[in-house]
Amino acid sequence: MREERLLAEVHDEFGVIRVLEVGDYRFLEFGEAVEQSCVFTADPAWLEYDYTRAMLLGALCHEYPESALFLGLGAGTLTQACMKFLPLDDVEVVELRPDVPRLAMEYLGLDDDPRLTVRIGDALELLETAETADLIFVDLYTDTGPGVGHLAWRFLENCQKRLNPGGWLVINQWAGNDGRPLGAALLRGLYHRHYWECPVKEGNVILIVPADLEQQLDIRTLTARCEALAPRLGYSLQPLLDVLRPAT
Repeated sequence: MREERLLAEVHDEFGVIRVLEVGDYRFLEFGEAVEQSCVFTADPAWLEYDYTRAMLLGALCHEYPESALFLGLGAGTLTQACMKFLPLDDVEVVELRPDVPRLAMEYLGLDDDPRLTVRIGDALELLETAETADLIFVDLYTDTGPGVGHLAWRFLENCQKRLNPGGWLVINQWAGNDGRPLGAALLRGLYHRHYWECPVKEGNVILIVPADLEQQLDIRTLTARCEALAPRLGYSLQPLLDVLRPAT
């Protein structure tokens, strides 16, 4: 078993943040060893977890996204992947804890890219001042589970409203024992059952929500985009496409 090395430990008003290294990987942890993110140090845009790959799959629903808003940064691997593989020219991140982006840049390979703007604060409060975007990602987790935004009707409604026409909202949601997303009844009512779900092996369900009811997910086109990107990614998104389903 490879040795675990502590690279950084920070205490803030929300608890502890650690960066650990094990072999070729670095991990961002919150609290008592709650793993938040995994970075392959040779390629910080490599998505190790299925849930991040499923969120990238959601991004590929858009034909040509130019702007993206990330609510929650983590180690920044999804942000890195989207900046590397999508035609984005404007990327905004809202992160609650100021040490997270600092540690991501210092230890986890997050580029200080000129397209990237990071704002520190609560996503529930800062959303209304964020730019509208073609893609919005919601991934607000603490060491005890999903943040309140994941079940806050008005916040989730406003996330959809911040989308540009033709945009997509991608939410990393916990799954219950029945395999359905946390707050399924709320989500069905809020989004009128007009969204798609991608269950992943980490036990989460990724929600892919269009900007409006007229907008459809074209599986054939999405499959073609995934196949075209696979050689650059170094892995296939087909297993995730195979389990993609309409709202349950």
